[in-house]
Amino acid sequence: MNVIYPLAVPKGRRICCEVCEAPAERVCGACTVTYYCGVVHQRADWGSIHEKICQLLIPLRTSMPFYNSEEERQHGLQQLQQRQKHLIEFCYTIAQKYIFEGKHEDAVPAALHSLRFRMSVHGLSSVELVPAYLLLAEASLGLGRIVQAEEYLSQAQWTVLKSTECSYATHSLLHRNLGLLYMAKENYEEARYHLANDIYFASCAFGTEHIRTSGGYFYLANIFYGLKKLDLADTLYTKVSEIWNKYLNNHYQVLSQARTQQIDLLGKQFETDTGLDEAQEAEAIQILTSILNIRESTSDKAPQKTIFVLKILFMLYYLMVNSSKAKEYAMRALDLAKEQQLSVHEQNTIQDLLNLTSAEEAHPITW
Repeated sequence: MNVIYPLAVPKGRRICCEVCEAPAERVCGACTVTYYCGVVHQRADWGSIHEKICQLLIPLRTSMPFYNSEEERQHGLQQLQQRQKHLIEFCYTIAQKYIFEGKHEDAVPAALHSLRFRMSVHGLSSVELVPAYLLLAEASLGLGRIVQAEEYLSQAQWTVLKSTECSYATHSLLHRNLGLLYMAKENYEEARYHLANDIYFASCAFGTEHIRTSGGYFYLANIFYGLKKLDLADTLYTKVSEIWNKYLNNHYQVLSQARTQQIDLLGKQFETDTGLDEAQEAEAIQILTSILNIRESTSDKAPQKTIFVLKILFMLYYLMVNSSKAKEYAMRALDLAKEQQLSVHEQNTIQDLLNLTSAEEAHPITW
């Protein structure tokens, strides 16, 4: 952590904090191209995203080298743009992951990085900025900063209105975040309207039974649950559970066939086997554990629904190669099945899941 000496800064150059854009007083000693207003924001950025991308910023924030030909110069520019696009997606995914984990403060610096890289690559009025604005809005809502969230959402809405090339997926994200805003303001009629639009646009982009559409169903269910419309909430929670169950089981079948046929899958070494990125995994955990908490509060009335969600969480963690968590959910499902005196077939089915984790611990998955 190095202090900036004013006399060392070229005249007319304004150096701003990476987090708040206030005049900077410190510079990262590792990359020397990232500035901060003080220790607090430097530590916040480091803990959020800077530690992960520190060295990657150096070629993006230093002058391009001299090239001997126009061909070399164009190649250098292409490499620069590729690095920027990689960082756009990487920072966006990390920020999403933080939000689904409830770490809204940590999400802000990562989302800001994604926004600034998008501005650099796509310009100040591109619809490509919208996903970053929406992330910042969602992080602000999580921190209770409703006015700030409204500002980011206004930016996103205005950008979408000006664009003629906005995708269904972007419209879906916009309406979902507007729904979350009105939920926070307890305006449930407006929230329902926007979440219904979220589901519509997500269905157009991905299909009605896609995991990308399930988030809209989930938040709409939360509204009905809060309004004590339990039958509607129950139907939607069941739909979300079925969507994730279908996705995970289908993915497991594909992986099982690949193992049986000894397919190398291009020699790729997977950290996880879910087919999801880090943010999607965090979203799945957040949604399914929330539904589980609701199911467990009424498990005496419908134990099969609780067991169903426990089995989905088992499969999620099993595919994430987290055997201990997978075994925990399978054990909870088995204990509940025994407690409720469910059929022997149901208990044996859950026991098979436990046997699966034991087999994986004895013979870890290798690719």
